[in-house]
Amino acid sequence: MLNQKRLRDYGVKIGRLETGSLNSITDVEGVTVGQVTLSNKEMQTGVTAILPHQGNIFRDKLIASSHVINGFGKTMGTIQVEELGTLETPIILTNTLSIGTAADALIEYMLDHNPEIGRSTGSVNPVICECNDMQLNDIRSKFVTNEHVFEALSNTAPEFKEGTAGAGTGMLCYSLKGGIGTSSRLMSMEHGTYTMGVLVLSNFGTLSDLKIKGKAVGEGLKDTNIDIQEEKDKGSIIIIAATDLPVTERQLNRIIKRAVTGLSRTGSIVSNGSGEIVIGFSTAAKIPHEKTSDCHVISMIHEEDIDLAFRAIGEATEEAVLNSLVTATHVVGRDGNERPALKDLITKYNIELTE
Repeated sequence: MLNQKRLRDYGVKIGRLETGSLNSITDVEGVTVGQVTLSNKEMQTGVTAILPHQGNIFRDKLIASSHVINGFGKTMGTIQVEELGTLETPIILTNTLSIGTAADALIEYMLDHNPEIGRSTGSVNPVICECNDMQLNDIRSKFVTNEHVFEALSNTAPEFKEGTAGAGTGMLCYSLKGGIGTSSRLMSMEHGTYTMGVLVLSNFGTLSDLKIKGKAVGEGLKDTNIDIQEEKDKGSIIIIAATDLPVTERQLNRIIKRAVTGLSRTGSIVSNGSGEIVIGFSTAAKIPHEKTSDCHVISMIHEEDIDLAFRAIGEATEEAVLNSLVTATHVVGRDGNERPALKDLITKYNIELTE
């Protein structure tokens, strides 16, 4: 997307399933992504906004679920998502200390679009996710403002930048520059072909653990004696999964739990200080905010179909993480801290990503 060189452009194909046309979360019809990138010396941060559909998501909610792989995180809104099984706002990604700002802005955005909130109906459940970008970003300065969130929400599109962009601007992955990555998979079943799309905000891992399609690329990079500070893994990853597969909240929860299979194939050990959170939603059915006189009927797949979805989310998560690495650019940030880009090291040291 946007003329960036992605993993498959290096000859690396992950998994068995085919991708959607953009190999992106936005291959799920109606899903769009908008970003604001703030990159200037000690300011290395931003906002990424995911619109789950193009209508009014408060009035037409989506079946949703969340899963905590490791809970060292500050995600907002998942308690209600788990209790009610629905999503009623866009999803905002940013840095850890901008959670409050992002929530305030998203609430204002929802109030502007829904005058009934707090008047004739209840409140609203904003969903905000974070990773800590303090290594490259002066996180204490809290550069993100409400206007940045509004801008990200207003400029969503099917194509968007990966790597050093939006919420991923200051993030690290496997001791290198990380950030935003995405991928998708098609699931062909007897009753139709469906899409699984994943977007990640990657900020975890140590260099020596990095694997690409089973190859110990991280160990190979260490053997080149390049000057990379390999710190203890205390980062995080946010995984957003979108699908048009008709599922119940229970089925969706089973599916998003399998994101960890793709994460682990890149080398993650899900360390103590790393927060791994997955949020998933399905666009297959819309749940009306207002009660109707009739029972609401939704379609659901048979459990015998679900293995294909398990495979799809694992493959898409794995490739999304690796796309966040290979599309990222070298950044010098707070106090001169810097992280190299994997794509630059591949060129400089003639690193082969495949066996």
